[in-house]
Amino acid sequence: MGIGTILIERELITNEQLAEAIEEQNTTGERLDHVLVRLGYVSNSQVLETIGQQFAMPIVDLSTIQVKADVLKTLPARLVFKQRCVPIEMSNGTLRVATCDPFELTAFDELRLLTGLTIDLVLADEQDLRKFIRAHYGVAGDTLDALADVQPVIEVEDSVAADLDEIAQASEASVIKLVNDLMVEAIRERATDIHIEPYEDTLSIRYRIDGVLSQAGVPPTISRFRNAIISRLKIMASLNIAEKRKPQDGRISLRSGGNEYDLRVSVIPMLFGEGVVLRILNKSTIMFDLEDLGMDREMLVKWDEMINMPHGISLVTGPTGCGKSTTLYASLQRIVSDEVKAITIEDPVEYHVSGVNQIPVHEKVGLTFATGLRSILRHDPDIIMIGEIRDLETAQAAVQASLTGHLVFSTLHTNDATGAMTRLIDMGVEPFLVASSVEGVLAQRLVRRICSECKEIHTPGKSEFPPDFGPIEGQTFYRGVGCRECRLTGFRGRLGLFELLTMNDRIKELVMQRASTNLITRAAIETGDLMLLRDAAYIKVRSGDTTLAEALRATKG
Repeated sequence: MGIGTILIERELITNEQLAEAIEEQNTTGERLDHVLVRLGYVSNSQVLETIGQQFAMPIVDLSTIQVKADVLKTLPARLVFKQRCVPIEMSNGTLRVATCDPFELTAFDELRLLTGLTIDLVLADEQDLRKFIRAHYGVAGDTLDALADVQPVIEVEDSVAADLDEIAQASEASVIKLVNDLMVEAIRERATDIHIEPYEDTLSIRYRIDGVLSQAGVPPTISRFRNAIISRLKIMASLNIAEKRKPQDGRISLRSGGNEYDLRVSVIPMLFGEGVVLRILNKSTIMFDLEDLGMDREMLVKWDEMINMPHGISLVTGPTGCGKSTTLYASLQRIVSDEVKAITIEDPVEYHVSGVNQIPVHEKVGLTFATGLRSILRHDPDIIMIGEIRDLETAQAAVQASLTGHLVFSTLHTNDATGAMTRLIDMGVEPFLVASSVEGVLAQRLVRRICSECKEIHTPGKSEFPPDFGPIEGQTFYRGVGCRECRLTGFRGRLGLFELLTMNDRIKELVMQRASTNLITRAAIETGDLMLLRDAAYIKVRSGDTTLAEALRATKG
């Protein structure tokens, strides 16, 4: 009896839903239960319970099981990845094996022959099983297992011969699969960066997830193939494999899960080899609304007024990776229509926005932010977005564009909103031009959001409250205890903290007097034209979106 028939008998799905799923299965080749879950007709837990009863197999929760090292070694990594099964217990000549796919029972004959033990099958959730394998056998553990068996590490003294050998290794199917697995795993875990760092005896691979670095979970044997991995990445990024003495930058384009990704590759020579960082940009990411990013209604009204002005400069400031570009794209989406022409110049173009003319910076041919901006003005735009104001030339071009009737968006690297004024003046822009062209500045940070799956009430100790945080009587605080959905961190996803400075006559006067950032900040707070990032963070804590510790981490200093 098939899984579809059993689900119908249990009244979990209808005949029409099964027919639709079978038709979809004929197209995709997926397992029928996977199709039914993907279409939303049945939950994963319902399918798991049904399969368990069909095969009379107990269900285990792999996220709570501790397995001894000698048990894990009973099955080679290649077989674990191939059959999608893991050994979890061994006693009296019986090996208990967890699987998510009991339909291919003949495949487990291979386990009996290999181990010489009686195999006792139990059922596990597929997602839990995948995470268990990655945690205990490492990302691409099967590929490394195969490489260790068939590819000895060759040490060649001659540099030319060494380069040729590295090219040959980097072109091996196993190395290609290994590198692909590392990138796909990073995408699956929602990583924004991959850090590959060589040390004397090890190769560290870390993913930046929700702004925090964590180990990728690769086997120690990966260190033996560091040169092949880095050479493969260089080949993919069209870099010079033979050059190992100076930094190189390149890009890799790939598709995964129907989405397009642009990976910015940076290679830097270090003491024990070349270090690589890959920045992952999802070109297919659905544009967010500013509300989704965490901007509250009162601030959104003020920001909307600013971005709907006919001219002037609106700046978004903050450190690298704090979501400035995402905020600008979300802002553009709110105002772009058939009545206006919008042009952007970016390095690189991170998202494709419908109805917007987007230009990538190409410094090798002389297309910089400043030169591109001068050319853009001849295309009669209403709205101009500059990826970043980096120098005086770009800053002056932006000011001139705003003064000649254009609405200009851009980003700037400053710690707070008021710091943008002094930064532009320090670049060499005249204070009266800054005061007359800048309409407002939005500073932002990102904080990790408490995981909704493991969120619980938490009462911080008195020592955890900073002096500037006044807890309200009866206030409830939350934290995440850690679960499989959040990789045991207690956080999943991020949201923005925003500090908006709107210009008024008093602030403009201070800018023209070259006043310090502190003076401008105090004046803006007194007139009600500025709410600090720290206060925005505390609002998110009180609303239960993040923790007090996370708010302090994101806004310290």
